[in-house]
Amino acid sequence: LFIWFLKEKRLVPEDIFTEQFAAKSVKGHASEATNYYRAVLQNLFFATLNTEIDKREFSKRQRRTHRDFTKYRYHDLLTDPDGFLAKLKTVPFVNGGLFDCLDDFESRTAGGRRIDAFTDNIKTQGKDLQVPASILLGHEHGLFPLFRRFKFTVEENTPLDQEVALDPELLGRVFENLLAAYTPETRNTARKATGSYYTPRRIVEYMVDEALVATLTERVASADGDKGWLEDRLRYLLDYEDACDDAAELFERADAERIVRAIASLRVLDPAVGSGAFPMGVLHKLTLILRRLDPENALWERLQREMAGARATAAFESRRQTDRDAKLLEISSTFETYRDSDFGRKLYLIQNGIYGVDIQPVACQIARLRFFISLTVEQEPNDDPTSNYGVRPLPNLETRIVAADALIGITAPKQMGFGEHAVREHIGRLHAVREMHFNAQGREDKLRLRKQDAKLRMALAKALESNGWGHEEAGQVAGWDPYGLSNPAKWFDPQWMFGVSDGFDVLIGNPPYIQLQRNSGELGQRYRQQPYETFASTGDIYQLFCERGLKLLAKDGHLAYITSNSWLKAKYGEKMRDYLSTAHTPRLLLEVGKDVFDNAIVDTSILLVQQGRDEGQQRVPAVDVDSLADKQFPPAKSQFGSLYFGGKNPWVSLSPIERNIMDKMMEVGTPLKEWDISIYRGVLTGYNDAFIVPTEVRDRLIAEDPASEDILKPILRGRDIRPYRAQWAGLWLISTFPSAGININAYPAVRDHLLRFGKRRLEQSGTTHSDGMKSRKKTPHEWFELQDSCAYHEEFSGEKLFWMDMSPVGRFAYSKSEFYCNNMVFMMTGPRLKYLCVVLNSSLVSWFFPKIARTSGLGLPRWEAFSVTSIPVPCIDNKATHQFELAFDEAYEERASSDHAPSTESMVNALYGLTIKEARFLESF
Repeated sequence: LFIWFLKEKRLVPEDIFTEQFAAKSVKGHASEATNYYRAVLQNLFFATLNTEIDKREFSKRQRRTHRDFTKYRYHDLLTDPDGFLAKLKTVPFVNGGLFDCLDDFESRTAGGRRIDAFTDNIKTQGKDLQVPASILLGHEHGLFPLFRRFKFTVEENTPLDQEVALDPELLGRVFENLLAAYTPETRNTARKATGSYYTPRRIVEYMVDEALVATLTERVASADGDKGWLEDRLRYLLDYEDACDDAAELFERADAERIVRAIASLRVLDPAVGSGAFPMGVLHKLTLILRRLDPENALWERLQREMAGARATAAFESRRQTDRDAKLLEISSTFETYRDSDFGRKLYLIQNGIYGVDIQPVACQIARLRFFISLTVEQEPNDDPTSNYGVRPLPNLETRIVAADALIGITAPKQMGFGEHAVREHIGRLHAVREMHFNAQGREDKLRLRKQDAKLRMALAKALESNGWGHEEAGQVAGWDPYGLSNPAKWFDPQWMFGVSDGFDVLIGNPPYIQLQRNSGELGQRYRQQPYETFASTGDIYQLFCERGLKLLAKDGHLAYITSNSWLKAKYGEKMRDYLSTAHTPRLLLEVGKDVFDNAIVDTSILLVQQGRDEGQQRVPAVDVDSLADKQFPPAKSQFGSLYFGGKNPWVSLSPIERNIMDKMMEVGTPLKEWDISIYRGVLTGYNDAFIVPTEVRDRLIAEDPASEDILKPILRGRDIRPYRAQWAGLWLISTFPSAGININAYPAVRDHLLRFGKRRLEQSGTTHSDGMKSRKKTPHEWFELQDSCAYHEEFSGEKLFWMDMSPVGRFAYSKSEFYCNNMVFMMTGPRLKYLCVVLNSSLVSWFFPKIARTSGLGLPRWEAFSVTSIPVPCIDNKATHQFELAFDEAYEERASSDHAPSTESMVNALYGLTIKEARFLESF
């Protein structure tokens, strides 16, 4: 795709993408159909785009050049070798690491790898390389003809449409589709396994704006001391659609300089970089600020020179004056060439402040590609080969976007051992080499620096061992090769990998959504031993990303994530809510629903949180976009309500009137978990078809054996539960509870009925038999017994409330008759059940409950015991209770003849002290 982009920029001849230079088939050579990719594209990748113009030539096919990947190969496969070479002489040297050949210099017998298989010896290449020419050139389904059907008209620069080159979202879609590819071996998609979803541009822009405004407001002390006015001006400064482009006029020179200096020192990390959407969003917004506040790049250039000098000194390179002078000269040359361009702004933002991590190497490659495109669009090619056709070679991003597991830190025995001078010196030299590699041009220079890197890592490992590290721990450092993308590191440390020792200013991203208990808890086992306060075996991996991100932040830094919103209410989110409330300071919460992502099945939320606890902050601006009449995103400031956060309690976004209602409920009510009640789940049979029977079957079993009546009990399903009273469907449970110690042979009719379903099917072994039949899940119980021990089965005979698990409103049914219920129903026992039935069936509780409960995949609230016990209900005296019981009796009788709602709403509203306006709001709800 980048090659096609270079063609659009007129940097690669159109002829390369046609059959003019299509490779010949050479008899005897393996994989002849692959010759076009081999002879044309590999030569373009490795020996052209990655090789300086004056060094391009065909390989002499000598032993000493056999592994030289800067030389052209496959002379015999080209239809017109001389013409092909002449065309490629007009192609600039691009560099950037994207076109590095991934083969090793070593032979295979020495452990060398053949990934790209760029070799003179193509007879043995066929087994390594299979890229049929039809994939690229085929008239109907070829990639290049497909590209010709598209008009790439949007620059990877702003969200605005401009006639330049390439839709920036295309790469994100490519990334997501790569991960969505079906894998026959696992019968799954990589996207589902990795929890990766591409974040749309409007979401990225909003999150980037909020994170940068919060961070710069914190980092920049405005001359007038008015933080609110500074924030408003920053938002205007970040607005792409500022048609007059007059934002800079709002800033005094001193304020403008403070902002530019703050940007120069800003450190931003996306720990799950994906296709690079968030780092690119940050890059473009920071570039916009610099363009408006420092249009001639004068201050930005001065700051880059200051920082380069400081880095050289800190890296023990001060005595290498020539290296430092060369760096300063390179900075001056950059701004001399690109004085009126964004190139210098982008280049040094990427070099000094924007970083990415992902455990998937393909994600790192695509993220780097987007940076390359963003830099390339700033260049205007010319016809002068001595100036590399006006193109500055791209930087090498291996040490800016790394493949690693961001959730696991390096194992260090003691504060990294930085006190030892030898260790600090090795670290300094190591980072100096990596800075030089960032700007290195030409394969020889890069290989030289990579060898230095390897030597320094080995020396560093020895220094660490002599400074108290164990051999294995020190080996973690030496073993990480930033240039070996195909093998992601099993740990991440910003000091070793990026030279960032004092934390990042911004953590931003869309971490993956994967349950830790998936695949038999494989992920949970990986991270269980890590020092996470928010770890919950039933939780999700994004919770760990949140905690890890906050620990990677500098003091008062900001984290902005978009994740599933389940943690706001679910029980497994208790630790995360408590951690965020007590250790840090939430600043913004938006619940944005599931329509943000294509094919996503979870509701999502955007969270902005500041590192460290601000004791004066007890609530945060919050809004549920789905609850807004216009569902506008981003919502207007006037549409925001608030969220009071604290401890483990569920978090919910509320409008002002909703907040008043919620406050009243919390003030006068007592959570049901503090009441003298007991809650039970219904009966799990493991096979309802066998253990739940209609009345006609029940009658037949009793007719065959009257003793059967003893273990046939009436049962309710979730769909049978209605407000106040249930509507029994005439179903009966074979109540063979394990705790009852039943002898099934004493009930021959029931035994024979169960045996009709097959003993193998009913056994509780968890076995999948050779014919595909699956037994019930494994328990210690007998084949004829229910799955649950259900030691509380006697409670089904007394006074109780039933309610269904998934329902849009409260459905609590009272009963004092013997009724059982299935596992989609809950049951409550205790005092004052009639009073509770009136309150829990009210519109007020039906409004309140979705605010604190998690939702099902169908979007319905889950009326689970954990959430129901959080409902606040006033404890009233006996006289008031009696009035509610009278109202209950009337409503219960109404339900016998009608399904209309009872007139008890006003009693409940008065109970909580609601105003007429608040009551009317509930009616509209």
